[in-house]
Amino acid sequence: MKKQLLKYSIFSLLLVFIVSQSIAQGIVFTPQVSGAASVSQHVGITNIEVKYSRPNVVSPQGQDRTDNLWGSPTVPYGFTNLGFGTATEAPWRAGANENTIITFSTDVKVEGKDLKAGSYGLHIAVYEDNKATVIFSNDTQSWGSYFYNPENDALRVDITTQEVAQTDLLTYTFIEATTSDAVLALDWEKKRFPIKISADTPELVYQNFKEKLKGDQGFNIQSWMAAANYLAQNKIHLDDALNYANAAVEGQFFSDKNFNTLAVKAGVLVAMEKMDEAEKVMDEALTMQGVTINNYYAYGRQLISQDRKEKAMEIFKKASKKWSDHWLAPHGLARVYSAMGEYKKAAEYETKAIAKAPEASKPVLEGYLNTLKEGKDFN
Repeated sequence: MKKQLLKYSIFSLLLVFIVSQSIAQGIVFTPQVSGAASVSQHVGITNIEVKYSRPNVVSPQGQDRTDNLWGSPTVPYGFTNLGFGTATEAPWRAGANENTIITFSTDVKVEGKDLKAGSYGLHIAVYEDNKATVIFSNDTQSWGSYFYNPENDALRVDITTQEVAQTDLLTYTFIEATTSDAVLALDWEKKRFPIKISADTPELVYQNFKEKLKGDQGFNIQSWMAAANYLAQNKIHLDDALNYANAAVEGQFFSDKNFNTLAVKAGVLVAMEKMDEAEKVMDEALTMQGVTINNYYAYGRQLISQDRKEKAMEIFKKASKKWSDHWLAPHGLARVYSAMGEYKKAAEYETKAIAKAPEASKPVLEGYLNTLKEGKDFN
C-alpha cells in the first residue's frame, strides 16, 4: 500500500512538473473561447489587415447578452475603469482577448484624417446616441484595453453607428472597396461601426514607379510605357509622364519607336492638352510598320470621345482606303457620321459593315443600325 502511495505521489509530482513546464513554455492545450480571425483588403496598392478575436453575443456561460450588451461590463459606454491593469479610463477593446490590431501598408486617411503606414491597436469608445470614437493606438502589445494609455494615441476619429441585422459573432468586414476607398465595418449584435479609409492611390503608384524604374523593371520598355500611360490617365505628374514616354520612344537601350510607344506619348500630350503635338505624334505612329486597321479604328474612336470629329473622319477615311474590304472600315465611318448626327448616312455605312462582318459581330452591328434608324447616336 505504501509503495502504491509512493508511486502515486511521484506520479503526481511528475505530472505537476510536466504541466508547469508546459505552461512555462507557452504550450496551449485548450482553444480560446473567442477565436482569432483576420480580414484584409487591397485598396489600390494599399493593403489593410485586421487581426482580432470574435466574442459571441451568447456569453461563455451561455447567457444571451443581446438585450444587455451596450453599456454593460462587456461593452461599457465611453471610458471606464475596468478594474484591472493600469488604465483608469479605458475604451472598448473592439474585439476580445489581445489588442485588435489593424495594419496599413501605406499612409492612409481615416475619416479624412491622416494616419501613417504601420500597425495600431484598435479601440472604440461607444456612446448611447449612436456615436462612437475610434482610436488607433501605437501600443499593439497589450491585452485588450486594460493597459490603454491615451498618450499612445496616433489618431482618434468620430463616427456614427448604424443598426443592422443580428450578428452573433463579432465580425469585421470591408463592406465597400474601390481602388482608392474602403469602408471597414465592425458588426456585433445589431450595431455597425463603419470606418471610412482612403488611400491616395495615384500618388502612391507614382512613387512606386519612381522606385521600380531604378531597379530591374527599368530595363523593360513596358514598365516605362505603363508608368507614362497611368500618369496620363490620372493627369498627375505629366512632365514625368512625358519623360517616361520619350524614354520608351528613343534615347535608351530599350527604346523602340513604334505605334504603341508613340501612341502612349500622344496620350500624355493629350492629357497635357497639347492637342496639336499629340496629333502630329499620332500621324507619325500611323506610318509605322505593322500598323493595322484596328489601330486606326481605336484612334478614331478616341478622337470621337474627345469631340474631335473632323480628325476622326480623316482617320476613318484613310482606313477605308487602306482596308476597303474590312468590315471595320465602313463601321468606323458609320461611327463618325453617327457622332456628327448624320444618321441616314451612318446607317448606309453600317449596312455595308454588317454585310462584311463576321457572324459573331453582326447582332451588335444590327443593334447599332436599329439605333440609327430611330434617329439616335450609337456611340
